[in-house]
Order: sequence, then structure tokens, then C-alpha cells
Amino acid sequence: MSKPHFHRRNLPHLYYNEGIYFITYRIYGSIHQNELNKIHQLSPSTKSEIITDSIFKKYDHILDKSSAGEKYLQIPEVASICRECIHYPDGQDYKLLCYTIMPNHVHQVFELLNREKQIGDIMGAVKRNSAKQANKFLKREGAFWQAESYDRLVRNEKELYFIIRYVLMNPVNAGLVEKWNDWEYTYCRENYIVI
Repeated sequence: MSKPHFHRRNLPHLYYNEGIYFITYRIYGSIHQNELNKIHQLSPSTKSEIITDSIFKKYDHILDKSSAGEKYLQIPEVASICRECIHYPDGQDYKLLCYTIMPNHVHQVFELLNREKQIGDIMGAVKRNSAKQANKFLKREGAFWQAESYDRLVRNEKELYFIIRYVLMNPVNAGLVEKWNDWEYTYCRENYIVI
């Protein structure tokens, strides 16, 4: 595997220029600050992967139930803009495996193809382009996406299976549809459907 690139904002990020990644990003202001504070009351000395997964599941549960912020992605035109921006790098920078666009967040899984670009640059372009187009459609200005995303390098086939299943089932588990393929803004590459 290639040499990693590490950086930290509020969350630590460890990127390689190859591999499969699971990314989650959300609309700006989609979680109340008091909810974020509750999540982060875990001991700062605990850095294990299990805690990271536990925190992610809490974030996602809050996002699915949240009344905070705007749910711009439930507007069909805005969700379509987001979908187009996700598909744009497919076959160039990454091989898109699956995604779901929820009312206030997006889960995305892809395999890196372009070893010359870092994930932050690729996802920055996806988020920047979708934000610009969505703001134009909504006739608004300001932050559209929360600056930081959750990202995870997928370590093996078993983990990939469960992550894809998690992504596809998010609209079902959130009570938006009964079957995963009834959600209009879910995509899964044919050979990767696990349900």
C-alpha cells in the first residue's frame, strides 16, 4: 500500500492514494451543538477504532432523526444536483460503488483510481461543485456542506459487504421507504449489490 497522508481537523484523517473509502458528509448545521457535545463526551484518551465506529453510528442516528438545520437534499432538484456531482468523477478519479443521498447527509463508497489526487481534493471538488449549484438553485449564499466529513479506509471484503449494506439500508432504517431500491437517490454498482 502507498504512503499515507495524515491530517487532523476535529477528526483525524488518514488517507492512502489507493483503496476503497467510505465517506459521509452532511449539510451545514444539521446537528445541534449540544448533540455534538454529548457524542464527544467519550474519554479523550480512548482512540480505538471501535470508539470511532461507535461515534459514527451515533452521528448517523442523530442525522436520521435530526430536526436541526435544513433538509435541502429532500428537494428533488437539489438531490439531483448532488447525484450528478457524485457521478462526475466516476471512471476518472474513482470507481463509484454505491451511495445514498439522505435529506441532510450523503453516504458514499468508492475505489480510488487516480493515484495522483488525494481524497480531500476529490471530495472537495464534489462538495464545492454541488454546493455552488445547489445554492444557485436555492437562491441562497453561505456554507452548504459541513466542512469536515467522516471517512474510513475499507480494510477487507467482509467490511466492504457490511458498509455497502449499511449505505443501502440507511433510507429503510430511517423509516423513509420499505425497500432499499425504492429510495430514488440510492445507487449501487451492479456487481456490488449485497441485499
